[in-house]
Amino acid sequence: MRPYPSGESGEALGYNTFNKVMKIDFKHLDHIMICFPEGKEKEARAFYSNVLGLEELPDPGYALPKDAVWYQIGNIQLHIRPENHQDLSRRHPAFVVSSLENSRKILESNGIAIKNESPLPGRSRFSFRDPFGNNIELIEIL
Repeated sequence: MRPYPSGESGEALGYNTFNKVMKIDFKHLDHIMICFPEGKEKEARAFYSNVLGLEELPDPGYALPKDAVWYQIGNIQLHIRPENHQDLSRRHPAFVVSSLENSRKILESNGIAIKNESPLPGRSRFSFRDPFGNNIELIEIL
């Protein structure tokens, strides 16, 4: 068993160990979402579009949150949107997995709370927080 940073095993930390056999099957990174202060959309768009030269996605096929902008970077997307400072940020990476249901079972069996996200065409998704408060989204392409 691979030790955790504290030197304790997953069992000692209260995690189920059946996922030595049953694991989340990650396929690839889908997108990263980062935030800018509310009211700063113009500055954010100028930086990412003009300074970094990123290509804005004008119509991703679904409604974007207010003042959000999606960019294409190679085969992944960068999502930027306004957020007031708060303890639990919505910033996150999003990973494509082969089975969202299998991933849900593994996380819930380890006491991880799941948050169902709004539906998107051709995708099922949910998010969860790691033990340190980081938001992680998992997506299954339908």
